[in-house]
Amino acid sequence: MIDLKIGYFFEIIVNWLKDNWGVFFDGIEAFINFFIENLEGFFGWLPWYVTLIILALIAWKIASRGVAIFTAVGLWVIYNMNLWPETMDTFALVVSATVIALIIGIPAGIWASKSNGFFNFIRPVLDFMQTLPAFVYLIPAVLFFGLGKVPGAVATVIFSMPPAVRFTNLAIRQVPQEVVEASDSFGATPMQKLFKVELPIATPTIFAGINQTIMLALSMVVISAMIGAGGLGKQVLNGITQYKIGLGFESGIAVVILAMVLDRITQALGKNNK
Repeated sequence: MIDLKIGYFFEIIVNWLKDNWGVFFDGIEAFINFFIENLEGFFGWLPWYVTLIILALIAWKIASRGVAIFTAVGLWVIYNMNLWPETMDTFALVVSATVIALIIGIPAGIWASKSNGFFNFIRPVLDFMQTLPAFVYLIPAVLFFGLGKVPGAVATVIFSMPPAVRFTNLAIRQVPQEVVEASDSFGATPMQKLFKVELPIATPTIFAGINQTIMLALSMVVISAMIGAGGLGKQVLNGITQYKIGLGFESGIAVVILAMVLDRITQALGKNNK
């Protein structure tokens, strides 16, 4: 039997990156930490009823009256379970991770749709990212960023990014060829064709990718709490480790409510852009 020592080589790579790219990772940590702390501060500053009203109005405007009512009732339930601060911390983490994942994932998906070579390169990478157990993402995150919210956000970004890339690539590739040819015949530049023809047609599918990215980000909440991300995940973890069944169940219900609200709103966004 050959002992490949893959883990040993992984350690060498990680140590080399830490020694030679320390400033780069410190910059990433500072940026993400600034992003999360400001969002947490903003959501913490807003009174709970103001946040409830704003989200309910957004749900009414984008989705429907039923979704708005569910949003208002669900957030009211979360507040009365005394989990509002933890919910806002989780919301800030999910928003931060989702925004970063989309900033990276959507341009990567556009590039993949335009280049078969890049698509063939990135496809096995995405397969690896989607099939690797979620707990494994915590290892490099902790090694590079220590414990806290930043490594939790980094692990969440890596875990939730593949749908944004895949759906964007698929959406642009599915734009009808006759539409693309018509834009070419009118002399559209590649950028005009992308932003005025392909992306508007591809928007519903891209929003489906955004929806999946948000759901995957929320699914990392409990796992990220294991490395100090806090929020509702910490309460679920406390419920498990301290055998507090009620706390764990209530925290899980709060995660479900938050997930359903975000899911219905982003689904409606995709439908409205068809």
